[in-house]
Amino acid sequence: MSEISVQGVEQLFHMGERNVVHALRGTDLEVGDGEFLAVMGPSGSGKSTLLNVIGCLARPTAGHVHLDGRDVTKLKDVELDKIRANEVGFIFQGYSLIPTRTALENVMMAAEYAGVARADRRSRSLEILDKVGLADRVDQRASELSGGEQQRVAIARALVKGPKLLLADEPTGNLDSVAAEEIMALVKDLRHDGQTVVMVTHDPKMAGYADRVVFLKDGRVVDEAHMQ
Repeated sequence: MSEISVQGVEQLFHMGERNVVHALRGTDLEVGDGEFLAVMGPSGSGKSTLLNVIGCLARPTAGHVHLDGRDVTKLKDVELDKIRANEVGFIFQGYSLIPTRTALENVMMAAEYAGVARADRRSRSLEILDKVGLADRVDQRASELSGGEQQRVAIARALVKGPKLLLADEPTGNLDSVAAEEIMALVKDLRHDGQTVVMVTHDPKMAGYADRVVFLKDGRVVDEAHMQ
């Protein structure tokens, strides 16, 4: 279960002594358990900032964020670390893999960080790599994989902890159209495992895979559309 409630969230960034950037301006958003939500908007609208706040990567300047009923804005840093490590999976535009390590080694490192028991790390990692269609590529170094394959490894790395919530920031931004659609089909299939997915994208075609799309402008949700 992973329900998200964003209530009146503001995020300010101080750029020098006098310049203040309002990345989020009283943003409100509700995401249902198991929902696949896409977030769209122009550059600078606050999309990635919103994702970082939901994923406990940043504390908002004001407002509240509830994950499964917990107000995470009130939690201590050590508690937020546990949420990020165990409950939230992150997928970014840049794959951030260790190029000299194999696909399996990259995923096993994530399993170790997430606290998966040593005896289970290899089998769990192999299971997830098979799930994302890389059973025959587990021993290839990341540098030897195509962009689409590297993003599949990144997805496997995010999934190995068994997260309730999956956050994706432009996950297809570095891929060609064929690989992008393969990745989006894979992300959509994750809903069968009950994950809640929140994805930032600039591409309307990729957003079409979601259940619902919300549109940000100047740090606020200004519109939404149901895709199903």
